Amino acid sequence: MTGSQHRIVPMTADHADAVLAIYQAGINTANATFDLNAPDWATFDAEHLPDHRFVTTGPDGQVMGWVAAAPVSSRCVHAGVIELSVYVAEHARGQGIGTLLLTSVITSSENAGIWTLQSQVFPENTATLALHHRAGFRVVGVRERHGRLHGHWRDVILMERRSPHII
Repeated sequence: MTGSQHRIVPMTADHADAVLAIYQAGINTANATFDLNAPDWATFDAEHLPDHRFVTTGPDGQVMGWVAAAPVSSRCVHAGVIELSVYVAEHARGQGIGTLLLTSVITSSENAGIWTLQSQVFPENTATLALHHRAGFRVVGVRERHGRLHGHWRDVILMERRSPHII
């Protein structure tokens, strides 16, 4: 998939350094994840589904953002439910990259028979909440005091998108 200046491609090990750097930059904001450090590539690769992870590259081939999905459970009843992470490099925000990434993973997941995408977002991360709303996600609820980050309890907003094509 391509935009006027951006290209969406499957995420591979060739993108590892850029993906993990963008992830660490998101971690450093303290409003993106409970993680304190980006994992090594082997760990990241093992935790995310290879058919449902993409990067956006600019005209120069630089990775500007990424999306990746992970299973929410190993139980077969949850085989059609995955959790998403989406990150856009700070210099690339406001260019529609998040929308391109979510559109790509929505398409790949529906083609694979996945019926529910979910994300957990900190309430303070208003840009990510708006991005998910635009992509058809709805708020399921708030998980209060879901975890501690830097010594403080943090809530997360649980969002989901049910595929209208998989019944």
